[in-house]
Amino acid sequence: MSFTLGTIQTERGPSAAIIVGDRVIDIAAATGREEDRSVLTLMSGWVANLARLDELAAKAGAGVPLSSVKLLAPITNPGGIFCAGANYGDHSAEMAARSGQPAPPDPHTLGLRSWHFLKTMHCVTGPNATVAMHPRGKKIDWEAELAVVIGKTAFQVPEDKALDYVLGYTIANDLSARDLGRRDNMPDTSSFKNDWIAHKNWDGSCPLGPWITLARDIPNPHNLSIVLDVNGVNKQKSNSGHMIFNINEQIADLSRNFTLHPGDVILTGTPAGVGAGRGEFLKKGDRISVRIERLGELVTTMG
Repeated sequence: MSFTLGTIQTERGPSAAIIVGDRVIDIAAATGREEDRSVLTLMSGWVANLARLDELAAKAGAGVPLSSVKLLAPITNPGGIFCAGANYGDHSAEMAARSGQPAPPDPHTLGLRSWHFLKTMHCVTGPNATVAMHPRGKKIDWEAELAVVIGKTAFQVPEDKALDYVLGYTIANDLSARDLGRRDNMPDTSSFKNDWIAHKNWDGSCPLGPWITLARDIPNPHNLSIVLDVNGVNKQKSNSGHMIFNINEQIADLSRNFTLHPGDVILTGTPAGVGAGRGEFLKKGDRISVRIERLGELVTTMG
């Protein structure tokens, strides 16, 4: 039976859960196995655990209503969060236009590979969370992204095998403090001008969720609609098929340099329609909704 994998808040703390329709089963409570409390632990023996979870999903009627539980980020403490930069052509063009530059060429034509920056696990928050505005930033932006969850240890993986290492997919909102992306009192020509830590990392700046949809239920991750609204007004509308570097390439490129581990998350880039391109930024009380086909909806409120 098809199910999604998530994490719920319980009296004993975060606990892994499976969601079937509108019913939720606390895995550890159902199996009596404390090691089933962690999504990361379940991933470490995924092949055997998947068979157990399929059996459990068949008993979903014994679960509790989804409306009665608090969903957390499906992985509350990923080891690595790797974020693809400038990975949609229309987004690259809108950001270049912001600086008065022409749209850049397809990096494939220049012999380039995908590049990524990092968010830390301290940035992660779950669905329906309220995220405090950056303590210093004034230009807070949204970015709807398809997130890939690694399910097997991956090192120097060839592109044609890369999707074999994916456990599933979820939704991310790569919140960004645009006014902190460049350091003050540094010349524009300096190699040390950019600041990706302040720009991309603060508490709650990586909403994830609402759950992980398993890869077996997503036959083509490169054909999923992506929609983001702010206060009910559409800002981004695209499709994962418009990525410059696809998921296969990103996994291959990342694993060229280091090992990817189960539970690592790759944010695959955002399409055009971000606030910076419009001169619009988030304010306290704004509600951001990100919807990706077959993956659900991720809602965040700025506080």
